[in-house]
Amino acid sequence: MAPEAGFDSTLTAAQTGAEWALESLFHRLQPTLLRYLRTQEPGEAEDLASEAWLDIAHGIGRFEGDESAFRRWAFTIARRRLIDFRRSRARRRTDPAPIEVLARQPGQAEPGMDAAALSHLAALPPEQAEILLLRVVAGFDSNEVALITGKKPGTVRVIQKRALERLAQLIEADREDVVTR
Repeated sequence: MAPEAGFDSTLTAAQTGAEWALESLFHRLQPTLLRYLRTQEPGEAEDLASEAWLDIAHGIGRFEGDESAFRRWAFTIARRRLIDFRRSRARRRTDPAPIEVLARQPGQAEPGMDAAALSHLAALPPEQAEILLLRVVAGFDSNEVALITGKKPGTVRVIQKRALERLAQLIEADREDVVTR
């Protein structure tokens, strides 16, 4: 990316086909997008992210908005690819490995997220886990998560509160198990 270019000029350049600009947007967003997808579908995250970026590149010419809107748009696309993947997998009738098994394999856990954290997230209902991931890993506020998930901001906050309460219970139970051993 040209060092002096801000988001608006980078977006405009990407919309006109400048390869450096799309690459710059990719480098800005890919790490958090990939973290989100890895915590949702560890074995498929790279493929899902690739599909999302193909859709982003295809639709960027029609995108209108600021950097925050672009991030929401990109995560919405990634989330839709994730939903499509899960629907497809459900139709294939395969038995995927549970997240606990994947978390124990070397190299599968996201840096900064140990196996215990992944198992706690896996213990949450999928909706609660997704809301927490979008809030914490992707860094969106509740209004942005609402736009991405199609829920009301108040609903997002309630789901987040319940998820955090459940996580606290799980962590406390783990601590009690350690103490009694």
